[in-house]
Amino acid sequence: MGYRYEIRLSGSGGQGLILIGIILAEAIGLYEGLHVVQTQSYGPEARGGASKSEIVVSDEEIDYPKPQKLDLLLAMNQASCDLYYRDLKEDGKLLVDATFVSQVPTNRAIRIPFTKLARERLGREIVANIVALGAISELIDLVSFKSLEWALLGRVPKGTEEINKKALRLGRRVAKGALKEMKGKEIENYTIDESSL
Repeated sequence: MGYRYEIRLSGSGGQGLILIGIILAEAIGLYEGLHVVQTQSYGPEARGGASKSEIVVSDEEIDYPKPQKLDLLLAMNQASCDLYYRDLKEDGKLLVDATFVSQVPTNRAIRIPFTKLARERLGREIVANIVALGAISELIDLVSFKSLEWALLGRVPKGTEEINKKALRLGRRVAKGALKEMKGKEIENYTIDESSL
């Protein structure tokens, strides 16, 4: 049996989860040469309803496109964290936006305030999803940062390339610092120390 890695990006409509799911899938499939399937679902509301993007990656053809047990869950709000954390593998990674997720239902979580960082560091809350994508790039060993950046630049609106590149790099830097601090330790409700940024 081949390698299979399952990711769910979840939150509210309007948080850009479908976009980062597409970017991540394209970076992995087009630039890294792995098999990838990306699916999405969202509520009827334009903003505020539930939204999720799922990515399944394999070194073989993918016969079942839906995740069964997640290797990585991104929860950008409390509702999605509460709803989906049970779908994680025992050693799966839970990554949450600490701006909106105050209660994590497991002791294995990495809390990074993506929305707050986007607002305070970049002046644009709307790029919180791209900050999260940059963090994901450090947590998974499926895609190079360069491939992710190429896919990003092919998808973001013209004129927003620079702010999106900055957001991607910010997320990567924050996650890299978190991983360095956690080296050799179990993930136990790790919260990023914002004073170190």
